Amino acid sequence: MASPLTLSARQTLPEDGLAGTLVGRAWIPASPGVPAGPGVVVVRPDGVFDISDVAPTMSTLLEKDDPLTVVHNAPGNWIGELDDLLANTANPNPGDGQARLLAPCDLQVIKAAGVTFAGSLVERVIEERTKGDPQGAAEVRGRIQALVGERLSQIQPGSRQASELKAVLIDHGMWSQYLEVGIGPDAEIFTKAPLLSALGTGTEIGLHPGSAWNNPEPEIVLAINSRGDVLGATLGNDVNLRDFEGRSALLLGKAKDNNGSCAIGPFLRLFDQSFSLDDVRRMTVNLRVDGPDGFVLSGTSSMDQITRDPLDLVAQAMGATHQYPDGAMLFLGTLFAPVVDRDTADGGFTHKDGDVVTISSRQLGSLVNLVGRSDRIAPWTFGVRALMANLAARGHTAF
Repeated sequence: MASPLTLSARQTLPEDGLAGTLVGRAWIPASPGVPAGPGVVVVRPDGVFDISDVAPTMSTLLEKDDPLTVVHNAPGNWIGELDDLLANTANPNPGDGQARLLAPCDLQVIKAAGVTFAGSLVERVIEERTKGDPQGAAEVRGRIQALVGERLSQIQPGSRQASELKAVLIDHGMWSQYLEVGIGPDAEIFTKAPLLSALGTGTEIGLHPGSAWNNPEPEIVLAINSRGDVLGATLGNDVNLRDFEGRSALLLGKAKDNNGSCAIGPFLRLFDQSFSLDDVRRMTVNLRVDGPDGFVLSGTSSMDQITRDPLDLVAQAMGATHQYPDGAMLFLGTLFAPVVDRDTADGGFTHKDGDVVTISSRQLGSLVNLVGRSDRIAPWTFGVRALMANLAARGHTAF
C-alpha cells in the first residue's frame, strides 16, 4: 500500500535552511565489497554526505572534543539529494539499495522528563483521577482549575511556595504523584526507549492495540555526550497512552515503551553560531494531526513556559548517580495535552490509524510520522549486536 506521506526538503528543513549544522543518520546502500548499513550523515547544499569514516556512530561523533570541526572538515561520501532520501524514507517498503533517513541517534540512552509544564501536569492528574477514563476528565479538570487557578504555572519546583501549595492540595484531597514530580524538588526522569529503537521522520509509529485514549507528545530532545555536555537538539514524539498510565503509574513502561512509540528527528542541529541552548529555551514547538477522517488538530508547546530549566533536567538525568558512557538523548516534556473532543462529547482526543502527525519548529524543521499499531507496523529487528556486526563488516573498527 502506498504511503500517504510526502516529504520534501523544503518541508523538512528549518526555516533558515542549511544555515545551521544538521547531522543525522541514514541507511547507506551497499558499495563494492561493502554491505549496506546505517551511517552518520551531514546535510550540505549539494546533498547528503556520509561521514562514517570519521564518526561511524552518532555517539562517536558527539564524544569528539570538537564535533563541529569534525563535521565541517569531513569530506564525506555523497549518497544523494535530500529530496531523494526523503522520498525513499516515506516509502513503506524501502529496499537496502535506497538511501533513507533514520533517527539521528544510535548508542545513546533515550531518556525523557515528564510533567515539566503546568498545563500537561493538570492533564496527568486528570488521568490518575479518572483511572484512564476520558469521560470524567472535564469534571476533574474543572475542580483542579477552581482550586489552583494559574498558580501551578507560577511556582518554582521545590520552592517554599510549592510546599505551601502541596499542603493546600493535600487538605482538599487533591494531592497526586504527578504533582510531586511537577512542583517538588525531584523531576520525573524515565527511560523512554531502548538503544536503536527510535524511529525517524517519514516512518510509521505505533500505538499499543489495547489503548483507547492516547495522544502525541511534541517535544524538544537534547543530545548530550557522556560528559554531560549538551551539544544540540532535535524534535521528538513521546507517544503517550493516557489510559494505561492513568490506570496506574506502574504501567508507565508499558505506556511509553512499545514498538514504534518513540520518534526522533528529522536531524540533530548542533549548537554553533546560528543556534544555541538559549534558542531552545525560547522555542515554540508546533503540532498538527491530520486524520484519515478529515479531523485536524493543532496546537503549540512554548518552551518559555517550562517549569524547570533544560540544564536542570540534564543535571537530574546525568551526573554522579547516573553515568551514560555513550551519551543520552533527553526529551524535555511537553505543554501540549489535547482535550478537544474527536468523536463523542467529553470523549477527548485519541489517535486513529492513519493519522499523520507533524511536529515542527522554526529552528529544527519538521518530524512527520504516520500512526499505526505497535503489533502491525514493522517490528524492530536491528539492535546493538546487528549494528556492531554491520560496522565491522563495513570496515569500522573504532566505534
